[in-house]
Amino acid sequence: MEITIGVQNLNRELVVETDQKPEEVAKAVRAALDGAPSLELKDSKGKLVIVPTASLGYVEIGSGEQRPVGFGSL
Repeated sequence: MEITIGVQNLNRELVVETDQKPEEVAKAVRAALDGAPSLELKDSKGKLVIVPTASLGYVEIGSGEQRPVGFGSL
């Protein structure tokens, strides 16, 4: 699943590919917005991504479903 994070004062978005469920990501975002010092997510390769809560602009959580690719997807 793809997560897009807008960070204040940066021109580019931070895109994280993760195996976490959308509910887990939403819970981590809510915790960060409720006073936690940072948003912490693990990417699909096991790396930890930490974004200070004060720098968060927005978080876009993609769907957990895989879309079909190729000729069969028409």
